[in-house]
Amino acid sequence: MFNKLIALIDEANSQDPNTELFNGQSMPKESLYATRMSDMLSRYKPDADELMQIAVRGQHIQRWKSPRSDFEMNKQGYHQWRSALYIFHASSVVALMQRAGYDDAEQNRVYDAVAKKNIKRNPDSQLVEDVASLVFIEHYMLGFANSKPDYDEQKWIGIIRRTWQKMSDDAHEFVIAGNITLPAPLVGLIHKALE
Repeated sequence: MFNKLIALIDEANSQDPNTELFNGQSMPKESLYATRMSDMLSRYKPDADELMQIAVRGQHIQRWKSPRSDFEMNKQGYHQWRSALYIFHASSVVALMQRAGYDDAEQNRVYDAVAKKNIKRNPDSQLVEDVASLVFIEHYMLGFANSKPDYDEQKWIGIIRRTWQKMSDDAHEFVIAGNITLPAPLVGLIHKALE
């Protein structure tokens, strides 16, 4: 059942028309992201149960189908897009769970985690948030920085601090212990933000 579901999630993400270079190979962007999420989970919480492995793997499922451009290009539009994404991803994963034979209670638990319900109070939602933040820092923060040359140091310090605040104490300890690779050009800024 689990392997069938992971294959369904991977098949859905393999349809991403957006690609990213990885080890000299062009990969569907969301396939690479899902793999990085699972890899980070296995490093951060290797004892995570099957349902959290599913939630983490499907956290960005078919993201390209809900583009940012569908919403107003302002702060309110950004927040509306994020909220819509959580529901879209959670519903998409649950639909595949139904096909794979998972029961309602299992579907509900994954839905809440992927939809980021009650972050800080729901350990499942917090786990998905932690893994997403760790993956962002290790794999995507530098690219995001390079895409925003107009952001000044203060803006970046704010972004780093907001990312840090989303994370649990366990995730903070994981980073401080040197368990992720920080983007070298941003290490000074990261230290400054966290002082």
